[in-house]
Amino acid sequence: MTDNQKADRPDRLSVEPEVVDGVRVVTMQGEIDHDVKDVLSAALLSEDSTVAPRIVVDLSGVTFMDSSGINVFVAAYQQVSEAQGWLRIAGAQDSVLRVLQLVGVDTVIPCHPTIEQALNA
Repeated sequence: MTDNQKADRPDRLSVEPEVVDGVRVVTMQGEIDHDVKDVLSAALLSEDSTVAPRIVVDLSGVTFMDSSGINVFVAAYQQVSEAQGWLRIAGAQDSVLRVLQLVGVDTVIPCHPTIEQALNA
């Protein structure tokens, strides 16, 4: 598949960040794989360490995730933990949640059914 074909795929990852009550909520839609790991990294990993990062990642619109996504989530978790912050996952569809559970990410990064539950945990 050429780069142009990848760019034309409707299932590529879209990322919409917003701040809700001082928490960065990153809503994602599409597929998380090797081709979009840089987009995912940019959305979660930060150069700014002046504020303890608090991040909720809304995966309700993500239909597929491979090990590339797992690696970025683990790196983001490590970064926010070192900065006395936290990372939570919300709304993962069954197929994505299953991947998180198979590798044990859900035992390290809290996974919640909804954004509201993740924000209030």
